[in-house]
Amino acid sequence: MRKIWAQCWSMLLCCFIPVFSSKNHVKKPCFSYIQETELLNAMNNSPSIQQRLYSLDALRGFDMFWIIGAEEVFHKMGSITHHPFWEGLSAQFEHPVWNGFTAYDLIFPLFIFLAGVSTPYALGRAIEEGKPKKALLWRVIKRGMILVVLGIIYNNGLQLKPISDIRFMSVLGRIGISTMLGAIIYLYTKERTQVIWFTALLVGYWLLMKFSSAPGFLPGDLTEAGNFSSYFDRTVLPGKLSRGIHDTVGLFNNIPAISSALAGIITGNYLKHHMHSSLKKSTMMALAGICALIIAQVWSLDFPINKNLWSSSFVMHTVGFSLLLFALFYWVIDVRGYTKWAFFFKVIGMNSILIYMSGKFINWSYANKGFFQWLGDLMGDPYNAVAMAISVVFIKWIFLYFLYQKKIFLKV
Repeated sequence: MRKIWAQCWSMLLCCFIPVFSSKNHVKKPCFSYIQETELLNAMNNSPSIQQRLYSLDALRGFDMFWIIGAEEVFHKMGSITHHPFWEGLSAQFEHPVWNGFTAYDLIFPLFIFLAGVSTPYALGRAIEEGKPKKALLWRVIKRGMILVVLGIIYNNGLQLKPISDIRFMSVLGRIGISTMLGAIIYLYTKERTQVIWFTALLVGYWLLMKFSSAPGFLPGDLTEAGNFSSYFDRTVLPGKLSRGIHDTVGLFNNIPAISSALAGIITGNYLKHHMHSSLKKSTMMALAGICALIIAQVWSLDFPINKNLWSSSFVMHTVGFSLLLFALFYWVIDVRGYTKWAFFFKVIGMNSILIYMSGKFINWSYANKGFFQWLGDLMGDPYNAVAMAISVVFIKWIFLYFLYQKKIFLKV
């Protein structure tokens, strides 16, 4: 048993601590398939890079696919058929109220992880070209702040409101803050120090939550009302919180979210610098993912897996699944070279921010009825709802494909 645990830790550290001597370091990326492009990775908001992983854009698009309407197909099928299979799939695309985990909970942290993966390619290339770190620091901070502002716009629209009615924290804000701070750590530290930051943030957050609480509650209280993170947000943040006493993407729990970004950065460092074959890299990422999942399950015995708190066990759990998914996409696309099937997702992944923001400014339901109401009528009740759920995703994809063909990408 001790030997098995030692092997698990070894696999995890091989991915998370890729460099302990200069012999392992090279300055050229050594993966088998690299897509050359001058286009910006929109979701990561990185500077333009000529070398990028096709699998990165494809997995980002796969991630976005589920929040631009694809999950509605399962919800509709579940409500129509009441079959355990469809109802089970539908339940996987709902967030737990508090503790617990579903597939839907992976979408957000996978976003952040993938943003981290591309950082060593984007910022790393800029450093190699001799650009001053001060200029890169300003660029990173500016991107982060722009995402925070876009998140406020997404939550509240372009309208004047009293400050008390404005929700300041957002999904885009969390992406902006966590990837910004992760990128700053990347700019000013070596790889081993980045691993230390990754670990320290998770352990430090766990200890803070374990030995503190809101006033009137026992230390270590992790309920919605009693946990310290929610209390901090209620005390510090202006405006309103998404749940009144708690915000699902609050300010304080950006601390462990930085580790979600750092996990991606460490993985990107491993892919770019380590002298392993592409096949071995895929294998090592998958094994590291399995080890991360084991650590998450053990940690959850004391600190439950909880997306609302972005608990340390939640970070390890989602890092594990992110590594497994990325290892699969990397092996199929970049190692084996099977790219045609992934083009559908790449089109989505190249304009992630735009399609996410579009729901606040484009009435997709109206457009869907205008183009495909005939299809719903043809299908008839009750499966017309399923047909319309599929068609709205199709319309969004055609919109993104048009932008892709015209090389129009929302850059931050």
